[in-house]
Amino acid sequence: MKTISRNLLPLAMMAAVFCLCGTAQAADDAAAAKELKAAEEKRTNDYAAQLEAYLRKMLVEDYPARAAKVWHRDYSSVEAFLKSVEPNRERWRKVIKPPTLAKSGKLERTSYEPLRDVNAEWWRVPLGELAAEGIFAAPPGAGAGQRVPLVIVQHGIGSFPERAFGLNDDGGAYHAFARELLKAGFAVIVPMNLRTAERRNRMERLCRLADLSLPGIELARMQRLLDEALQEPCVEAEHVGMWGLSLGGLATMFWMPLEPRIKVGVCAGWFNHRRNKMVIPDKRYSCFLETKEEHAFFNGWLLEMTDSDVVSLICPRPFQVQTGKADRIAHWPMVVEEFDAARQHYEKLGMGDRIEMDLRDGGHETHIESGVRFLTKWLKK
Repeated sequence: MKTISRNLLPLAMMAAVFCLCGTAQAADDAAAAKELKAAEEKRTNDYAAQLEAYLRKMLVEDYPARAAKVWHRDYSSVEAFLKSVEPNRERWRKVIKPPTLAKSGKLERTSYEPLRDVNAEWWRVPLGELAAEGIFAAPPGAGAGQRVPLVIVQHGIGSFPERAFGLNDDGGAYHAFARELLKAGFAVIVPMNLRTAERRNRMERLCRLADLSLPGIELARMQRLLDEALQEPCVEAEHVGMWGLSLGGLATMFWMPLEPRIKVGVCAGWFNHRRNKMVIPDKRYSCFLETKEEHAFFNGWLLEMTDSDVVSLICPRPFQVQTGKADRIAHWPMVVEEFDAARQHYEKLGMGDRIEMDLRDGGHETHIESGVRFLTKWLKK
């Protein structure tokens, strides 16, 4: 037995040595793996930083020089101006990408009980697999030999058509502006658009695969509602305005360049210094890049279409911007800067009175008095 033990001793010692070596090797491998992981993480972070710096510079710093090459505005006359921006308008259409949606059935209209006090109707226009839906209402007495202007009233991302009339407006942002327009003698059509960021994110992903955009689809839906509204005996077909809040403000700015039947626009809680709003994080406002609102990004938007440039596709039609200094969507001095750039297009045409800003101390909301006044001035002349 002792002889056997003596023979096994060298083997045991060798095993111990191999074990110690293996442990040391494992420790070395673990240290190397950790070092590689840290190096890879730094390398990827560095690349991400390079990409973001590259794209930010392209979208923000390089914007003025790039836009100068593609905008060739001629301010010698209104006709010359409109002709000079037509190529840009067509490129804007390629950003919004509205589909062709044809009416596939008769307008369905029913009295709408929640708004029976204003004799509102719920409208539905079949469009194949889709439908355009919303609320129509006219002021008392309209239609009895009296035609009135029409205003397209557009709700925001967290809202719905009824809120524009003051129903379930828990935050008080809408101030029942559709109802106020009725009181002021306007008919209103209030399209129903898709509500919530989560739903819009999902649909926008599908839209990109189809080379469309959700605002483009909703533009086409609104146009079919507008077709019907302009056939109403009480509506003055040549006197159409639009007033939207928040994502309804987006709709106002996005749609007016592509829908000439809209003669006057009021944009509440949307007009912004678009490059900063989309790309540059800042504690003074919410930057879309820092949010989960994927739906707010559209292919090619900032190649040449910051907000002041989009407004030049609305010009010379009257346009009002409503902004609250306490609205976290923007840092208001930046909005003023962008508005000043937009106003120049009107002033160079000698039409500076057609654009204005209502800047107040409030937040994300409509400004009733100025909006009604502006629409009355330009639609009831």
